[in-house]
Amino acid sequence: MKIVFPVAGVGTRFLPATKEVPKEILPIIDKPLIQYALEEAVQSGLADFIFITAPGKEALERYFAPNRELDEFLKRHRKAHLLDGLQEFYRKNFSYIRQEQALGFGHAIALAEKAVGDEAFAISLPDDLILSERPAMAQMLEIYEKYRSPVIAFMEVPRADIPRYGIAAGKFIAERVFQIEKLVEKPAIADAPSNFAVIGRYIMTPDIFPLLRETAHGAGAEIQLTDAVIQLMKKRRVLGYFFEGRRFDAGTTLGYIETLIHVALHREDTRDFTRRLLRDLAKNEKL
Repeated sequence: MKIVFPVAGVGTRFLPATKEVPKEILPIIDKPLIQYALEEAVQSGLADFIFITAPGKEALERYFAPNRELDEFLKRHRKAHLLDGLQEFYRKNFSYIRQEQALGFGHAIALAEKAVGDEAFAISLPDDLILSERPAMAQMLEIYEKYRSPVIAFMEVPRADIPRYGIAAGKFIAERVFQIEKLVEKPAIADAPSNFAVIGRYIMTPDIFPLLRETAHGAGAEIQLTDAVIQLMKKRRVLGYFFEGRRFDAGTTLGYIETLIHVALHREDTRDFTRRLLRDLAKNEKL
């Protein structure tokens, strides 16, 4: 199965940093968001990566390409281990497709049709960093293999956050798995059918592509994948899955700070320092 990474966004929340640096390679300490997403995919058994990029994202494309000068420098200084975890991607299959106009998430996925072909495929949004003992995408692949239906990742969110998400309701058919019966993109709190929020992991079937071609501009004047999924639900069962793990919204400034702190508290080489720092700040700062 191939996996699509829609990474064409401008990253306005992180300007001016993202004027020249794609937000997907902003580091969580020393590893960029996009690498976390790819590691999850690899650990789930996926190796064919399709990136939907945009002009100005060349640095992201270069990140996963070998850099002979840097490799030789690190070898000479006995620091080759600093690229451990990155070099494994040199042997994977990468393809890049340019989204020349910012027409939305659904439009980005539609551009992957030829690269995906006539088979099911995964989608991962790097802004949603999910940390779990078992990769979230691996969990979803297991659900897909069992039911042979499209699968969308979900989590419950506070009611105040509902307008930020696609929201669904449905009938549970197994633990953590429900058949989606209603799906709304970014509803008002009063109109939401539940607090079940779509998170950036999907397994879609190729019959989504004709529906994306027919989808009109929706929320935010963009082509929304949610609108195509609503049409797909009229033809086949679409499942929601409550993944095991903790999700971080690293695509917002506050969520990015939370992600940094959480990762620092759980890494062996940064844990003690971060704990001391937080204690000192809580003690000395006027909070």
